[in-house]
Amino acid sequence: MEFSAQQIAAFVHGEIVGDANATVNTFAKIEEGKPGAITFLSNPKYAHFIYDTEASIVLVNRDFEPEKPVKTTMIKVDNAYETLAQLLTLYEQSKPQRKGISPMAVIADTAKIGNDVFIAAYAVIDEGAVIGDRTQIYPHTYIGQNAKIGEDSLLYSGVNVYHDCQVGNHVILHSGVVIGADGFGFAPSPEGYNKIPQIGNVVIEDNVEIGANTCVDRATMGSTVVHKGVKLDNLIQIAHNDEVGANTVMAAQAGLAGSTKMGEWCVIAGQVGISGHLTIGNQVTLGPQTGVISSIKDGSRLIGSPPMEERPFFKSQALLRRLPDMYQELNALRKELEELKKNK
Repeated sequence: MEFSAQQIAAFVHGEIVGDANATVNTFAKIEEGKPGAITFLSNPKYAHFIYDTEASIVLVNRDFEPEKPVKTTMIKVDNAYETLAQLLTLYEQSKPQRKGISPMAVIADTAKIGNDVFIAAYAVIDEGAVIGDRTQIYPHTYIGQNAKIGEDSLLYSGVNVYHDCQVGNHVILHSGVVIGADGFGFAPSPEGYNKIPQIGNVVIEDNVEIGANTCVDRATMGSTVVHKGVKLDNLIQIAHNDEVGANTVMAAQAGLAGSTKMGEWCVIAGQVGISGHLTIGNQVTLGPQTGVISSIKDGSRLIGSPPMEERPFFKSQALLRRLPDMYQELNALRKELEELKKNK
C-alpha cells in the first residue's frame, strides 16, 4: 500500500515541510533510507543522516531545525519515535489476517474453537481447551487440557501452554515460550529431593507480550500472574507464585525467584536477579545485572549487587578504578608513618 505525506500528516496530526505529494510504501532506518521509504529522526546523534538520506519522508520532532537544506520531505510531530510506532502498528494491522484450520492440526473433540481462528499444521489442542475468536496458533504449538486462550492472540511456533493455564486477549507469545511448567519445588530428605506437586496454574492477562524462550512457571497452589500490559523480553524466568504488575517491562536474561510480587510500571534491565518472597514497589527501575535480596519501595532507581541508588553506585565505580593506586599510596603512607615512629 502507498501513502502520501498529506495522508500521513493528517493521520498523525503533523506539519509537512516539503512535498505534500511525496509517497511511501515501506519503512527504513534513516541511515539506510531509500526512495519510497518513511523513516524517523528522534536521537540527535543521528541528525547528520537527514541531509543525505534517500528516504522520501522523515518524521522529526517539532522542535527540530535543520542546520542546512534537507532534500527529503519532513513531517513534524510531537514525538517522532512514538509516531513511528503508531504507523508501524497501522501497517501491521493492515496485513490480511490468516484464517482456517489445517487438516494436519490435532484438535480434541472437546476443545472449543472460536470464529476466524488460524491453527497451523502440527499444532495440538488438547481436551477441554478453549481458543478465542481470531486467535492465531502456529505449527508445533501445544495447548494443554482445559487451557484457555483469549481473542486476537498470537502464538508463534513451538509455544507450550500447559494444562489449566489462562492466556488473555491480544497476547503475543513468541517461539519457545513455556507457560505453566512446574515451579521449582523440592523437599530435601535423607534420600535426596522429593518433588512437591505444583497444582496451581498461570494467568496471563490482556495485552501481554512474551519473548522467545521465556518461561512462566505454574504456582504450587493458586496462580502465577502476569498482569495486563506487561512486556517480557527473550530468555526470562518468572518463577512459581510470582506476580508481575501491570505495564512492567523486563529485559533479557532477568530472573524472578518464587513468590515475589512486583509492582506496576517497573523497568527491569537485562540480567537482573531478584530473590524470592520479596515485594518490589511500583515504578521501580533496576539497572543491568542488579542483584536484589530485599524488598524495594515505590519509585526506587537502583543498580548494583547489593543494589544502591544510581548516583552513589556510579561514584563508587569511579573510585573502584582508582583502588590499585590508592592501595599503593596507603602502603607508602604506612611506611612513612613507621619511619616516623622509629625516628622519635
